[in-house]
Amino acid sequence: MTGQDAASSAVTSGHYRERNSTADRALDILNLFSDGRLSLSGQDVAKELGTARSTAYRYVQSLTAGGFLEEDPRGGFRLGPRILELSRLARRAYGLSEVALPVMDDLRDRTGETVLLTRRVGGNAICLERSEADHPARISYERGSVLPINAGASALVLLAWLPTEEAEKLLSREPLTRFTPNTPTDVKELSARLDRIREEGHCVSRGELDDNILGIAAPLRDAHGSVTAAISIAALERRVPAERLPDVLDMVRDAARRISETLQLADS
Repeated sequence: MTGQDAASSAVTSGHYRERNSTADRALDILNLFSDGRLSLSGQDVAKELGTARSTAYRYVQSLTAGGFLEEDPRGGFRLGPRILELSRLARRAYGLSEVALPVMDDLRDRTGETVLLTRRVGGNAICLERSEADHPARISYERGSVLPINAGASALVLLAWLPTEEAEKLLSREPLTRFTPNTPTDVKELSARLDRIREEGHCVSRGELDDNILGIAAPLRDAHGSVTAAISIAALERRVPAERLPDVLDMVRDAARRISETLQLADS
């Protein structure tokens, strides 16, 4: 279960759990938004929280006044500009974006492919930044996307350098999601794959999250040698034929080394 799912389960219809403050209810309203639910009406909020419609509208209006929500021209309410600003500040607080973005842009220019910066949070991989190629491929990783940890080169790199016990716990906690016929969902096979990724120092995936998309990822390390994030490219498979793959892989690994060295200097 993702953090968003857990939050949603706390406010299922008719079963709102009374907690300590109005702030709790405001947070529950914000957590109702998802990729499949980008707008909410006051009636939706009242139903999910199990409150009177007038009470729900009061919470919504308070969030709107603070910029956390805004009126959706198509009806209802959507996330507001203050949320976008907090998202920007959160990415900066990680310290990764400022260090990684110039290198990501350089890698994009050298390879001609879209470059991603990804970090693990709990049992998910989160896309922190995305440097777009001139010919963007349709991929699931958008800036801020939250995706399972078992699919795609970036996610597998983040999983590979977890302590073995923690990785096994994540993989066995619930059934692994299959996105394409190539998505790894067998825990034993995936564990062996992670061993190879650690040995090779990178991951190459083919159509595991999105059909016909090649992913090449390498780990980013902090001053303690811990893997804190991953940098990767996402390209149409036909754009990186076998003869080009070694050169592109070298460029990804070089970018990971440059970012890691800067992170380590900043922490020293």
